[in-house]
Parts: sequence; structure tokens; C-alpha cells
Amino acid sequence: MDISGKTILVLGGWGLVGAAVCRRLVEQRPARIVITSLNQGEAEGAVADLRAELPPDSGVELVAWNGNIFCRYDDRFTPREQLLADPAARRRSITDVVDDLTPEVLHASALYRLLAEYRPDAMIDCINSATAIAYQDIFGSARTMLQAIDAGALDAELAERHLATLYIPQLIRHVQILYRGLLDAGTSMYIKIGTAGSGGMGLNIPYTHSEERPSRVLLGKSAVAGAQTLLLFLMGRTPDGPIIKEIKPTATIAWKRIENGEVRRRGRPIPLVDCPPERGVRLEGTLHLHQPGVAEPTGENLRAPFIDTGENGIFSRAEFEAITSLQQMEMITPEEIAEATVLELKGGNSGHDVVQALDGAVYGPTYRGGVLRGRALYRLEQLEEESGVPSVAFEMLGPPRLSKLLFEAHILGRAVGSIEGVIAGDAGEIARAAEAIVRADASLRSRALSVGIPVLLGDGVTLLRGESIKIPPHRGNNSLDITPESMDGWAQEGWIDLRESNVRRWQERFERIRAEALAVPESDTSSREQFSRDYWGHFRSMPEGKIAAWIFTVEDQGARMKA
Repeated sequence: MDISGKTILVLGGWGLVGAAVCRRLVEQRPARIVITSLNQGEAEGAVADLRAELPPDSGVELVAWNGNIFCRYDDRFTPREQLLADPAARRRSITDVVDDLTPEVLHASALYRLLAEYRPDAMIDCINSATAIAYQDIFGSARTMLQAIDAGALDAELAERHLATLYIPQLIRHVQILYRGLLDAGTSMYIKIGTAGSGGMGLNIPYTHSEERPSRVLLGKSAVAGAQTLLLFLMGRTPDGPIIKEIKPTATIAWKRIENGEVRRRGRPIPLVDCPPERGVRLEGTLHLHQPGVAEPTGENLRAPFIDTGENGIFSRAEFEAITSLQQMEMITPEEIAEATVLELKGGNSGHDVVQALDGAVYGPTYRGGVLRGRALYRLEQLEEESGVPSVAFEMLGPPRLSKLLFEAHILGRAVGSIEGVIAGDAGEIARAAEAIVRADASLRSRALSVGIPVLLGDGVTLLRGESIKIPPHRGNNSLDITPESMDGWAQEGWIDLRESNVRRWQERFERIRAEALAVPESDTSSREQFSRDYWGHFRSMPEGKIAAWIFTVEDQGARMKA
């Protein structure tokens, strides 16, 4: 990408790496850099610091934006604890994550609105999202719930607070919104500055959170970071989406500043207290983990020489010396990370993009697999002929739409024999013939109903069904109102639909398949085209699996992008 004249969005631009990235970006003369941070002072401070370094004729517009991108736009300034303390806001926060991604939830998202407002050409995400999610501490929340259960005091608030800490649903929803936001904003590249969660160390990492070694909370951070990387890997394999990259530092990132001054933890000073020997407590009976009044405030706050490592915190000289020593986390500078990031943004190859590394390391389809696939299909067809039992769909692969399409194609094949027959026939007559087959063939009917795929008869009001059905999915509500719109949606997603209107849909589908195949000249015997007329058996058969695959690839835009 030519960065000159472009709009670049930098999430977490106040942080250590984010600030270094912004300094590298201005050298490329973008038209605008949007710098975000959680707090207003941080975002505006990052803009002020960068503006002070810019030459007067840079022409780079700097924009500050602040708020929590993981919540609703209207809640972006509200602390998480305050949201969780409000019953309505707490329930809304949970349902926004666990329910379907509706247009209302999408457009209410702070991240989506941010992307929609600035429509960046590229986005560089320097937020340590794995920490933001995992340090909500699901383990502590689970302990609190169990204690409440033991005491008979479990209430709705405790249960909802626990649901609000679930890592994977939060991460999945974040990535869903990110993907849709990038698409709708027309953003062409997304680069994540990720983490391994352990500074590059293994399970023997000695730095814990007062728990067992290794810390469960720390491993939770690593697990979320790894899950996010794989979701980005999948995003990068989605056709027509943005280019996806991730730089994953695996060392202590340092530093931002070195000073002698007040030491702050989570932005707050640490009051000094003292416990003179005469106030010491005797270790008898019970040890109170929190015991007010034992120590005397000195009236001062902790002050000392320190090194500020940004998001990783403030370290003493001795702590910094220990953690960056050889064979410990060691160290990488933010400027090195920024250099690799901007190089990747410009289309270079830093050698540190883990998404590309995964692309090169994963084991994809093989020649042997393709050859043996033909043998497997041949043997399955033989067994169908020998047994007289069609092998159509068992509804274990999913989605129910696949089973519905396979059964419908199978029934159409029995009714008129071929793709060409469906195209040439009368839709009403085909629909009636298909229904006659279903009415007469109890075995076929039973095989569909028993796996949760109901049959909507041609009258549009009679449904043949088993005890349970796959569509609509069960989400805690056993009864749903039936409307013409809802019924059409359910039929499209997982009901065998024998209405004339659905036969016409199949005719249009087959006409498109035929037109695509006939567009390939018969004289073209090269390897250029994949789906020529001979692939479809010259339209004289009904290959259910090929047809369903075409629908998923073309109609549903579910094509595989990389082999």
C-alpha cells in the first residue's frame, strides 16, 4: 500500500507500540491518522505529542478518538464495572455477545461506528485485546459463583456477571464486528500487534499472578491470543475481504520513559503504609487476607526510580534487570515492532507476519487426497446400487441448509431425472411430482424427518416433521410465531420445500449453472476452466453433492480462497 494520502486508524495509539507506529507512519505522509485510546486524556496526549514532532509542512491530519471499542458506542465512556452494576446495561452487554449478530447490535457497536465514521484505508490494532478479555478473570468469577452456591446465595447478578466474563464469546463477537466493520468501511488492510501472553517463555514461566505456576490467568491470556490469531487466519482466507496480518512480539517490550518519581498502579498512586514491630499480629487461628487498621499510613506515596514499559507496567530497576536478562523474557523495542508493521503495510515482507507463517505451514488439500476421493465416491455409489438405499444426508455435517438442498436435489432428480429436465419442465408439474414421491416413499420421508429436516408440502401450510427440527434453532424458546416471512426464512435454511415457488428457484439456479458451463467453448480443452459442461455430465444427471457445493460456493459466497 502507498501510505501517502491515505487514512490510517491506529487503535491503542497512546500505548508504547502504538506511539512508535504513529511516529513511523507520519514519515510516509498519510493524509490522516486517527489515534484512539481508552481515555480522552491519553488519546489527546498522543495526538499532542505526535503533533509536536511533526514538521510544519507535513500535511498530516491527526485525530484523537477515545472510548472502549469492546462495547456499545453509547457506553464507550462508561467504566466496565459501572456497566456491570446496572442490571439493564449488564444484561444488554451479555446479549450483545451471545445472541445473533443482528444489524441493531452491529450498528450499536463502538468499533463498527468508529470504522464507519473514518472509513480508514488501513487499520493497525495495537490494543492488547487478549489482556483486556482474559484479565476479567473467569477463574475468580467461577470461585465467587461456587461460594454463593454453597451459601445458597446465588442470584441473577452473580450469574450474569460470570456470563459477562466468558472469554471466547467476547472474542468471537469482537472478530465478527471487526470483519463486518472493515468490509463496510472499505478498509483494505488490517494489521494486529498481537501477543503470546508469556513474553515468549513457555509453561515454565516464573512470572505469575500469585497463583500456581504457570498462572491460569496468564494462560487464559495466551489462549485468547492464540484463538484470536486463528480467527485472523480464517479472516485472511475469506475472499474479497481485507488483507490480514499479525505481528506477534515474544519478548518484553520496552521502554517509554525512565524517571524518578511517583509509582502508579493502574493509574493510581500507591500509598505507603508501615507496620511497626509492636503492631505485628500473632499467627494463631485465622489469617485474614484483608485486615484494615493493622498498618499505619505514612501519609506519602511510593516514589522511586522506575522504567515505564507502557501497557506492561512500571518496573523497578531490579525488576527490569531480572525480566530482561538472558534466558528470561529478554527485550524488544517498540521501534522495531513499528518498523516491521509499516513495512508490512507498505507491502514488504518483514518475516514476522504470523498469519503468513500459518498460511505457509498448514497442511492443505493433497493430490493423494484428490485421487482417493474418487475411489471413495465410486465405492459409495456401488453400495447405494447394491443396497437400494440412497445416501443423501444425515445432518451431522451441517448446516441444515446443506441437508435440505441435498434432499431437494435428490427428489427433483427422481421426479424429472436431470438438471436439463428441471430447466425444461413446468414448475407446477415438477412440484406436484416431487410431492407425490414424498407422499409415496415412506423410507425417504422418514430419513429426512428423523434427522430433523421437515418437509413443507406444496400447499405451503402442511409440515411433515419429526419430534425435533433443526430449523429454527432452539435458543431457549420452544414456541415461535409463524409469519409468511419467518416461514420462508425457515424453509430456505432447513426445510425440504415442495412449493412451486421453490421449484422455480431451482430452475433459475440450474439455468445459471448451465449458462456458466456453456460459456466455456467445447473447443477449449485446457485446464483453464473448472466447471465445464462435462463436469455437470452435460446436464443429464442430478449430482446432488456437486450442486450443493456450487450453491455454497456461488450463491452463498462460501468459496475456499486458498488451497
